[in-house]
Amino acid sequence: MMFWDRPRVDRFRDRAEAGKKLAEALADLKGQPDVVVLGIPRGGVVTAVEVAKALGVPLDVTITRKLGAPGNPELAIGAVGSDGAVVLDDETVQVLRVGQEYLDREIERQIEEVRRRAQVYRGDRPPVALEGKRVVVVDDGLATGATMLATVRALRGRNPKEIIVAVPVAPPDAVRRLEAEADRVISLMTPAYFWAVGMFYEDFNQVSDEEVKALLEE
Repeated sequence: MMFWDRPRVDRFRDRAEAGKKLAEALADLKGQPDVVVLGIPRGGVVTAVEVAKALGVPLDVTITRKLGAPGNPELAIGAVGSDGAVVLDDETVQVLRVGQEYLDREIERQIEEVRRRAQVYRGDRPPVALEGKRVVVVDDGLATGATMLATVRALRGRNPKEIIVAVPVAPPDAVRRLEAEADRVISLMTPAYFWAVGMFYEDFNQVSDEEVKALLEE
């Protein structure tokens, strides 16, 4: 009997360590007055906090929600941005034969979740102004890149000077997809073998809304 051995992969200890390493790759932005860091909740905020601390720049959240596949909500078939912009993974939608009725329901459900999270995380605080800013968008990793792509498209509407995508790990095809729309893309690791973001972390525990809120208040 033959067994398939997965190749050994390098790993980050946790999201905080990944954020510190990302900050090193972004050292040219340290202390610059026109730089803002945005974290994608939930896990991306933990990583973004370390980037913002190291660079000495403001931190905020940008809320984008994955559109889950029928019967498998962890499989992304697209994403919806904070402004309602929708990005679909057309190939996956076709392969799974996802119907328009399901898509409409899932999009509406995730738009409601975007609104809910904005209220939980910010309360009455307005979003940080992005016009004319260099915006660093941070997540704890990319799989398909759909969520980040929706984020970039939504942020363009807020007239930033530059959008920089910064993640610890992403597959090469996701990086190429984002390079077509972001001004700069940084991924510390771009492994050809990629199953899930969590495989590149020793500690990839779930992050709660309460943790995100506490980090932002801090």
